[in-house]
Order: sequence, then structure tokens, then C-alpha cells
Amino acid sequence: MCFAGLVGTIVLLLGSTAAHAVSITNRDDQDHKVTVVEGDAKTDYVLKPSQALNGICAKGCTVHLDDDEEEEYQLEADDVVSIEEGNLYYDTPATPSGPAPAPATGGSGKAPGKG
Repeated sequence: MCFAGLVGTIVLLLGSTAAHAVSITNRDDQDHKVTVVEGDAKTDYVLKPSQALNGICAKGCTVHLDDDEEEEYQLEADDVVSIEEGNLYYDTPATPSGPAPAPATGGSGKAPGKG
């Protein structure tokens, strides 16, 4: 009986980690370079059209698109976003329909950037 409880706890912990991670989908017709910065770690990915990057940024992170160091997006652990027309937009059902809020530096519809 105790073993079953331990297995259930492990499954719950593994499931909650996956549920609290960033997902980025490329909805554009071209490749995009995505740079993810988590603390001191910096990782580059290339997303092809319709490709998704799942399970990253378990504690939140900063994301840059296509080597643009001036425009950055601050993502939280459970954000689901997509790249459309070279910008990040929220995909979460809790978000009202339409683009994500504008970043502090201006622009419209993009995931929040650091001002």
C-alpha cells in the first residue's frame, strides 16, 4: 500500500513539472532562431515552420527571437506562446482572444518584454 502512494506521488511530481513549462510554436512560414536565457544558461534553438519547443523554462526565462538582443520577452513557467509575423503571442485559453499585451518598450500584441 505504501509503495502505491510513493508511485502516485512521483507521477504527480513529474506531471506537475511538465505542466509548468513554457511552450513555443512557430506559426510562421520561415525558420526562427529562439534564444532562451535561464539564469546564467543560454541555449539557442532553430524552430522550423509548425515546429514546437516544449518543456523549457520551468522557472521562467527570457527569450530573444532571431538574435535581436534589444527585444526580449519575459516568460513565466506556464506560458504557451507562438511566433507569428516574427513576434511572440500568447496561446493560453485564459488569455482573452487577440494578441498578448504590448511590451513596456512599445509595440502591440507581443508577449511582455523587459522595459
